[in-house]
Amino acid sequence: MKKNDLHNTKKTITLTKSGDHQVEITESGVYLIELQQPESTVTVHGVFEATGSQKINIEVILHHQAPHTRADTTLKGVARDKAAISFKGKIVIDQNCPDTQSFLTERILLLSDEAQAEAVPDLEILSDDVSCSHAASISHIPESQLFYMMSRGLKQAEAEELIVEGFLR
Repeated sequence: MKKNDLHNTKKTITLTKSGDHQVEITESGVYLIELQQPESTVTVHGVFEATGSQKINIEVILHHQAPHTRADTTLKGVARDKAAISFKGKIVIDQNCPDTQSFLTERILLLSDEAQAEAVPDLEILSDDVSCSHAASISHIPESQLFYMMSRGLKQAEAEELIVEGFLR
């Protein structure tokens, strides 16, 4: 991951074969992932750390165009200093796409009072017999976690880094 502002990418990923697929998101941009073949499965993963005044903007659209497809998307970010992270995720399931499962998770950890975050999940379901969910959270490190780790001999900065490492993994 680059430390400076990540440039904007527009990428379409079309899955025309059944089977398992992996998509790793590593830079800001708009990602359209089209599941066009029954029995297609995709796992989408992105981990970001923004520092200084860096801005990271990720938009992921999972478009289920065939029945019996699966998708699991996880986006995680940590914003320090005056950095900003924006995650926008959308699951679209077309008509006549039964037995489809799609899950979207967006999690952002803020490490300063000046850092900014936005997590926007969205669902557009036009078919019956589907299983879809989304989760989004924006939070700071709980004081109780820091206190616990510091009571075990760690300095605050060390405790924060361990918590961040665990969060991102």
